[in-house]
Amino acid sequence: MTVVLYPGSFDPIHNGHVEIVETASRLFDRVVVAAMRNPQKGQTLFTLDERQELIESSLAHLDNVEVTMFSSLVVDLARQVGAHFIVKGLRAVSDFESELQMAQMNRSISGVDTLFIPSASRNSFLASRLIREVARFGGDVSNMVPEPVAQRLAAQLGDAGGST
Repeated sequence: MTVVLYPGSFDPIHNGHVEIVETASRLFDRVVVAAMRNPQKGQTLFTLDERQELIESSLAHLDNVEVTMFSSLVVDLARQVGAHFIVKGLRAVSDFESELQMAQMNRSISGVDTLFIPSASRNSFLASRLIREVARFGGDVSNMVPEPVAQRLAAQLGDAGGST
């Protein structure tokens, strides 16, 4: 059984993330999606518990996916969940530079390899940071995020999430 770990902030999870998880779930036996608190990304919109709930509801259609939270090194979590690989999504060439450096560091300290899955062009512009910004200013992001996220954004930011 091949297990992969897909770590990220997921604040919030968006359709690009869902696409990567769906692809990984077709390729591997088990996918562990791990939401983390990334101090480099500043203040979050959703708490870890809220993110876990949103991720679980957004990925409920996938039987071989589980969701967890962590605040340690990704490679430590990979070891803990028995992951054979770390999976990362790539939107553009600019993502590759930072993700490659992180993958090489993770391989160096743990021996765990990282696999890159490119996103479809329809999702290549999506970034949680941009979705948060557009939603905070009242823009409709409902076609960029799963329904549970659109509803939560609308509830938390007024009608900013583009409630449906």
